[in-house]
Amino acid sequence: MLTFLEKLTAAPDSVTPADIAPLRAAGLSDDQIEDAIHVCTCFNLIVRIADSFDFAVPSRASFDASAKMLLKRGYILG
Repeated sequence: MLTFLEKLTAAPDSVTPADIAPLRAAGLSDDQIEDAIHVCTCFNLIVRIADSFDFAVPSRASFDASAKMLLKRGYILG
């Protein structure tokens, strides 16, 4: 799946139905393949927007602190 998604991201015009065949052969359903494509598309869109607007990326320490807080409190405010 990751190889397929990399190709879809880097060279979308070159993706053909033949690229789906190995995924099906590995036991993935069309719904699972479609879900992965949707997730990939959303991440690609977010990255392109972030790059276009030069979003600041937090430091590793900031990510670690946020992760600890989320693990402790979840997404509930207050």
